[in-house]
Amino acid sequence: MSGRPDERRGESSRGSGPRPPEPGSLSRIGWVRYFFADDRWEWSDEVARMHGYEPGSVTPTTELVLSHKHPEDRDELLELLQRIRHNREPFSTRHRIRDTEGRTHHVVVVGNQMRDDAGEVIGSDGFYIDMTGDLRSAQEQVSNEVEDIAARRSPIDQAKGMLMMVYSISADAAFDLLRWRSQETNVKLRDLAQQVATDFQGVAHDGAMPDRSVYDGLLMTAHLRVGQG
Repeated sequence: MSGRPDERRGESSRGSGPRPPEPGSLSRIGWVRYFFADDRWEWSDEVARMHGYEPGSVTPTTELVLSHKHPEDRDELLELLQRIRHNREPFSTRHRIRDTEGRTHHVVVVGNQMRDDAGEVIGSDGFYIDMTGDLRSAQEQVSNEVEDIAARRSPIDQAKGMLMMVYSISADAAFDLLRWRSQETNVKLRDLAQQVATDFQGVAHDGAMPDRSVYDGLLMTAHLRVGQG
C-alpha cells in the first residue's frame, strides 16, 4: 500500500501524496494506502486497473478490496488485515487477486507504517507489484542468476538480483521497482540501488533467510541512508 515516504522518518506522512509515474514507466507497480481510524482506502490508477477498474470509476473499500482476493487466499488476507489493524506493523504478502473480468493476477504487496505529523501510526502505505505472466520467468531467473550477485559490478544489477531473490520477482519487475522507488523519493537510481544492495548485504543471519519484513523495511527507507556511508 503506497504513497510518498516522509523524508525524515522513511515512512509516509498524511500530507504527502504520491507522484504519477513518469512517461514510459510500466503499469505493473502502483501504490495503495489504508487509514485505520475510518477504515478508508486510497489507490493509484495502476492498482485500480489491476483490479479491472478505470481510474476514478470506483472508491476502494475494505469490502471491495477483499472481494477481489482469490477465494483460496481471502481468509489468510483477512487475518493479515486484522493483524495490521491491531499491531499497526509493516507487512508483505504474495497472493492472487481477480479483476472485474475474472482474470487472476499474481501480486506482491509490501506495506509500511504511515504516520501523521505527530509520529503516530495512522495507517499502512505501500505498493503492489503485478507479477502476472512473470512467474515462470522469475523462478528461472532467480535460480539461474542470483547466485553470482556478489560478482556483479553494477550496483543496479546487484540490487535487482537481491530483489529477485527476496521477492521472487523477475529482473524486469525488480528494475521497475527500483525505478519507482527512485522516482518516489527523488534519489538517483544508481545511488538508491547501491544503498539497497549495501543494506541487503548487511543483514545479519545465521544461514537461514531472514524474515522478508526485514528487507521490506530496508527497501522502504533506503533513500534516507543514501550518502551517509
